[in-house]
Amino acid sequence: MNFTDEPILKVINLNKQFGPGCEKCNGSKETLEKNFCPECGTVYACQDISFELYKGEILGVVGESGSGKSTMMECLYFDKEITSGEAYISTYGKGEVNIFSESSQKKRLIKNNVLGKVYQSPMQGLRMNFSSIGNIAEKLISAGNRNVGLMENRGKELLEKVNIPLFRMKEAPKNFSGGMQQRVQIAKALSNNPPILLLDEVTTGLDLSVQANVLDLIKEIQRELGISMIVVSHDLGVIRMLSDRTIVMLNGKIIEKGLTDQILEDPQTAYTQQLVYSLL
Repeated sequence: MNFTDEPILKVINLNKQFGPGCEKCNGSKETLEKNFCPECGTVYACQDISFELYKGEILGVVGESGSGKSTMMECLYFDKEITSGEAYISTYGKGEVNIFSESSQKKRLIKNNVLGKVYQSPMQGLRMNFSSIGNIAEKLISAGNRNVGLMENRGKELLEKVNIPLFRMKEAPKNFSGGMQQRVQIAKALSNNPPILLLDEVTTGLDLSVQANVLDLIKEIQRELGISMIVVSHDLGVIRMLSDRTIVMLNGKIIEKGLTDQILEDPQTAYTQQLVYSLL
């Protein structure tokens, strides 16, 4: 991977707070307990998050529960409004348009054509009562496709890619196991060939053997399609298996970033050292 290329995604000073803030915490973040203001109760979930994602790269984001990594993903996919910040995607508006300041209509366009997301809970990413192929068609229709034959062919192709037997394509995901539901979600997220795929804790709650299958599938898709991915996990084992570079988050901030191997072999902060030692 050539990091001298222009990044496909550039995020600059992304901030997300829950609550109005007060004189004390607005004046200085030093007064916070972790990422929480004891005075007014405001939570600073993301604080000045900046990073780049390159073409064909898997970027890992690791951190404990409450570190802000899932909030960051929700902001990137417009599931939550940001407080402030900028993000640029090279395949959208020549990479010169801050996607966060776009209209809700344009954000929908980005969501349907440029980004794909796989949620930790399949209930968030799938309609459990639709058929599996219907879930994929829904995403295609959102992006403006109207040709039923083409959509059916695309749906079959994707279900085969994620190892869902085609005789079950008319079945609803509510009848599937957790691992199969995640694979249907991945197929749905890939339906419009997005250049960027966001994966949020996709193996949490799955049995180890099922986890391994899902991770192998993600690797295979990335190799085959050359998609750029951001993979969030609290499990460093998952990050080690998938990612080229890694960001470590704690209390809403990035505390360390670098090549994954580098971070695993020579962690710089006490928190990352603790994470790495717990993996050994």
